[in-house]
Amino acid sequence: MRGAVSAAAEIDGFGTDVDPTLAWCVAVGEWAPPVGEGRTTELWELLASTAAVDVAAARILEPHLDALTILAQAERSELRSPHDTWGVFAAESPDHRLRAEQSRTGWRLRGTKPWCSLASHLSRALVTATLDDGRRRLFAVDLRADGVRPHAGPWAARGLAQVVSAPVDFDDAPGEPVGEAGWYLERPGFAWGGMSVAACWWGAATRIAQRLLAPAQSANADQLSLVHLGKVDTALWSARAVLAEAADLVDDGRSRRVGERAVSERLRAVVADAATLTLAEAAAALGPGPLTRDEQFARNSADLHLYLQQHHGLRDVARIGREAARQGAAW
Repeated sequence: MRGAVSAAAEIDGFGTDVDPTLAWCVAVGEWAPPVGEGRTTELWELLASTAAVDVAAARILEPHLDALTILAQAERSELRSPHDTWGVFAAESPDHRLRAEQSRTGWRLRGTKPWCSLASHLSRALVTATLDDGRRRLFAVDLRADGVRPHAGPWAARGLAQVVSAPVDFDDAPGEPVGEAGWYLERPGFAWGGMSVAACWWGAATRIAQRLLAPAQSANADQLSLVHLGKVDTALWSARAVLAEAADLVDDGRSRRVGERAVSERLRAVVADAATLTLAEAAAALGPGPLTRDEQFARNSADLHLYLQQHHGLRDVARIGREAARQGAAW
């Protein structure tokens, strides 16, 4: 694993040039361990280590590996081809609706799917669509097939600028069912993907936190530089402990007894808070210099800031509180 991440750092345009980064992701997908089969810690270390090199690269890698895990869970790995690049498009929007209908020639998708990251670069995707009865079902789709049209935008993001997340239009496009209706949301491990994203957040935050070491180690270090580093160190240490425990819970099956969604949302809240604090403390400690003169630091900071928007803040925390109240808490 360390060799693969070290080699990635030598790839010209790693994280910024999408196609060579995707080629690396395909190679990693051949050996990366899946979540929930005894090696979850190794997978999350891989994702965190990738994010510590380049946040966007981890953002590209995580959904590819997630799709491979989903296909294996559904026992549909035969849908994989050696050079395929995968995404998972499961976001919903009141402004866009994707419907699936069965015809004599198979399933057909019609409508628009929002927030489809890298659709113009990927070859395949797992896409959720709504059936006539209102249930959602997962389909494997060839993104280069007739009837599939990725939008180029709108995408004005400064963070993750190369990871364009825009709508895709489906006009009578063929889709191959993966699992039964409702399976994608109800399957054991639905929450695992969200925890893998949190591992990326944590790895990205550790890279930013590295910049706090030099001021604190300086012979002229003042108390404030030590406070900034101490706050970040405590937060990241705590988040790492939560990631380690969650990986054990997932691998030995205890997460199902605790409630996988509860485990995932607690984990994501802890890591998101730690990463947000890291960004804030780095800005306070270092000032505008690195954000204006260090291209890699500025890009990683902007990338992480946008990536963290996948956590829904107080809405997610409210769900944690609701579940804690229902269970009488489980501390």
